[in-house]
Amino acid sequence: MDESEFPSDERAVDMYLDLLRVRMDSEDYQLLLRVVAPALRALDEQPPESLDFALDPEDAEHLPQEIRDEAALVIATAVTGRLDNRLVEIDVDGTGPVRVVTDAVTASDPGRLAEIAGIIMQRHRDTEELRGIAEASGMSTDF
Repeated sequence: MDESEFPSDERAVDMYLDLLRVRMDSEDYQLLLRVVAPALRALDEQPPESLDFALDPEDAEHLPQEIRDEAALVIATAVTGRLDNRLVEIDVDGTGPVRVVTDAVTASDPGRLAEIAGIIMQRHRDTEELRGIAEASGMSTDF
């Protein structure tokens, strides 16, 4: 089924959640809904380009990896309106494996994944540099 076949009144994220409801254990599905509800509410209230999404680190550390992965895919589907999102794990020098949600074409392109790894490495270096500046200035380094 491609996007032109979707009923006009149904969003891709609603379709994806319906598929997950059928596929997942009921308790896991309810947990997933609790995790993604704040992000889905925020998307209903504001355009996605003005929002930054992340699971609460304290909440996320207790979640099973499958729930974290599905939460990332649900949020990506809500943001992009597409059902072809894929979760890939990219090995990034200096930080270890990083899980990234991307479209199916990018997920299958090793060159593009290497480019994404490079961007992640640069962001990590920039963050460490800023953390060093903040520490030398007596400012909080918790960011």
